[in-house]
Amino acid sequence: MSPLRRTALAAGVLYLLTFVSIPILGLYATVLDPESTVGAGTATAVAWGGVLEMVVALACIGTAVVLYPVVKRQNEALALGFVGVRVLEAATIVAGIVVIMTLVTVRQAEPDPQVQATGAALIALHDWTFLTGQGFLPAVNALLVGPLLYQSRLVPRVLPVLGFIGALLLAITFVATMFGFWAQVSSASALLTIPIALWELSLGIWLIVKGFQPSPITADLAADPASGSGVPVHSGQSG
Repeated sequence: MSPLRRTALAAGVLYLLTFVSIPILGLYATVLDPESTVGAGTATAVAWGGVLEMVVALACIGTAVVLYPVVKRQNEALALGFVGVRVLEAATIVAGIVVIMTLVTVRQAEPDPQVQATGAALIALHDWTFLTGQGFLPAVNALLVGPLLYQSRLVPRVLPVLGFIGALLLAITFVATMFGFWAQVSSASALLTIPIALWELSLGIWLIVKGFQPSPITADLAADPASGSGVPVHSGQSG
């Protein structure tokens, strides 16, 4: 396996790992219920949800770090921006974990109006952290890495086009939720979120199964197996 193929495989696996947090919808259901902000509940399920989200946070950073040496040959500024926003997305995920675990602690307190208010505030903080992080930053990521993949043709152009569409729709539902047109958890929000999820899922699968397509920006990597890690020899052309 060539270094370039290993890079594509690693990026694909990391993209798929960002989907392991899907079960948190069920794991967090009780603790995020505004009607039961106080109560013993079970911290185990929530803790597992936090572990899954931590995996996602690290995988987010990993996707950008692994792809950076390749896509920076197309445009280094966009590639660096992709790394930065991916790190920011991971930071919001970690912040959400801290909030949710704090909420677990609050739920174990004795019933009290002040505790109820604190629990409600933590739920709101978690919801807004999730909305601005995982509910918006993936759109920015798609608009940063999408042009790099589209211009370089490292993957079929239909994939980044799907990312552009998904980014637009995700931005729409983000703004609509912020201004109260619909709830964060709603059929409209779920529908408009699907394309961005399909973009990341299809990109991950493609990179695992097919790898990068031949491209002028990776010609020397493909021809130079001695470049052990797949790191570019030069920064190459800009887009």
